[in-house]
Amino acid sequence: MGRAPDPDAELMLRVKRGDLEAFEALVEKYKQPLVNFIARSLGDAEEAQDLAQSAFLQAFRAAPRYKPTARFSTWLFVIARNLCLNELRRRPRRPAESADAREEAFERGGPRTLPDAARPGPAQEALRGELLEKVEEAVRELPEPQRTALLLCVQTDLSYEEIARTLGCSLSAAKSLIHRARQTLKRRLRPYLRSGEWRPAGQGGS
Repeated sequence: MGRAPDPDAELMLRVKRGDLEAFEALVEKYKQPLVNFIARSLGDAEEAQDLAQSAFLQAFRAAPRYKPTARFSTWLFVIARNLCLNELRRRPRRPAESADAREEAFERGGPRTLPDAARPGPAQEALRGELLEKVEEAVRELPEPQRTALLLCVQTDLSYEEIARTLGCSLSAAKSLIHRARQTLKRRLRPYLRSGEWRPAGQGGS
């Protein structure tokens, strides 16, 4: 059974023929998903805006050579990931720290749990805010391939096959990266969650 037509690839083919309105439509559709992905990859919302613009600029400059061998979204996120990798290589490295040491630091900071939802109040909202900060911190500390695989899984509509293509790895490797990322987050966030479970918004089970 053939792959369904990709309307975004059709738009990019129009860009290839000089249609600027088609490119504006692609920017409008993917600007926020791209910024969100880059921001969580780098932990820097301001830098994410600049890199998202760079990703679209690279896509536009590559239009004359564009071939729809994959979904447009896969192609675009490959560009974004490469920009993130370049930025991470440019940054000074932090001193090496073991995963065990990071998890011990989490334990020293807690354990805390969210109060029961039936008793809302300022304390609950404060702890929810703290939990969100800890989630963001834990995601940033994942190894880059795991972090990217997880973000592509929960923030985009890419299939596992497309995530594997974006990462340049096999399907089984992509699934393994996502699984390991989720397991690591569950361990690190357990002091903040009664159930020890972490599910991204809109996601069901693993």
